[in-house]
Amino acid sequence: MDKPRVLVEFNEIVQDEVVLLSRSDEVTDSAGNSFLLKEGLEVSVYEFNHYDGGIKEFLFADGVAELNELSIISEWSKAVKWCCRINENGITVKNT
Repeated sequence: MDKPRVLVEFNEIVQDEVVLLSRSDEVTDSAGNSFLLKEGLEVSVYEFNHYDGGIKEFLFADGVAELNELSIISEWSKAVKWCCRINENGITVKNT
């Protein structure tokens, strides 16, 4: 089975290679399917931006779900339960 693909905001990186993923256990993937997050679940994360002038930016990465560790996060992100720890391939950016 393919990894679920989940929309994130890459400007919500709380630590090197850790991006906020979800406030709750249940999320919806890019195909509209609901599933439950669990520690260590492999996920793909993505973001799409459309800028003036017609430029489209696609960001994506693979990683694993992990509980948001209160000792490493900032005050503004403590309401989020789940994060994604991005793997060694990092974030890929494509502009069209």
